[in-house]
Amino acid sequence: MTTAPLAARLTVPSGPLFFPVTAFGPDGTVDLEVYRAHVRRGVRAGAAAVFACCGTGEFHALTPEEFQRCVRAAVEETAGQVPVLAGTGYGTALAVRYARLAEEAGADGLLAMPPYLVVAGQEGLLRHYREIAAATALPVVVYQRDNAVLTPETVVALARTDGIAGLKDGLGDLDLMQRTVSAVRAEAPGDFLYFNGLPTAEQTQLAYRGIGVTLYSSAVFCFLPELALAFHRALRTGDDTTAHRLLDAFYRPFVELRAQGRGYAVALVKAGVRLSGLDVGEVRPPLHEPSEDHVKQLAQLIERGHALLEETE
Repeated sequence: MTTAPLAARLTVPSGPLFFPVTAFGPDGTVDLEVYRAHVRRGVRAGAAAVFACCGTGEFHALTPEEFQRCVRAAVEETAGQVPVLAGTGYGTALAVRYARLAEEAGADGLLAMPPYLVVAGQEGLLRHYREIAAATALPVVVYQRDNAVLTPETVVALARTDGIAGLKDGLGDLDLMQRTVSAVRAEAPGDFLYFNGLPTAEQTQLAYRGIGVTLYSSAVFCFLPELALAFHRALRTGDDTTAHRLLDAFYRPFVELRAQGRGYAVALVKAGVRLSGLDVGEVRPPLHEPSEDHVKQLAQLIERGHALLEETE
């Protein structure tokens, strides 16, 4: 097994990484047609990859059957234009099951989210991710956050594991990330991928870029892809003046609004997609919808984003 094809495709700086929301109809069931439209929009807008049914896509709220239907729909809509990675998680047995469902649906890779509930030691985490990697032929990106924080030594061991393609960091400890990148570079050289996976990653991407992490997830791309692309382009070309303007006028206020409610990293993004004209429905419990006032503030921010784009052009 080799992870080189995925690494080669994702390291091309062609666009942000797209984490589509999962669309639900008025009765709460998955709306595949709207979901397909959402994925199509993202690919046409210039996404470099589609991460289906991950955190923003409410992986935690989907049944295995819904999960597989959504992953298959994402694969069909991308039609090989960009890679599709699917989420997997919970305990090892369920994570393996979801990994196999994703493989059957045609996914190109997996994003392994933290194990459910337990706080495991490094030995257990290493075994967990290795079992996921061994379960399918799909390359695995490990998502570091919350109860799954890895030492540099563990990441070196993962980088040496057949089928482990990279690390997505949702912790935000730059000292740890620098030591991890250095350790892997010295002890397991190759095409290991690193992602900034913090909520609204643009807010911290200038710092991550400084330690060599150039890939990042973009929730804003879900509802304001033109702005996300403008920021990505500024980073790629070294136009820090434009990057700072977008950070100061849009991203920082958005992050401050996101901090006003628990679960807003998903719920506020989904509200943004609705404001963009695509009715993807509400979030499923235990998440809850943003307040009416917060949605109004989001609409104003989106208007400001469009104005910034006109200024940038």
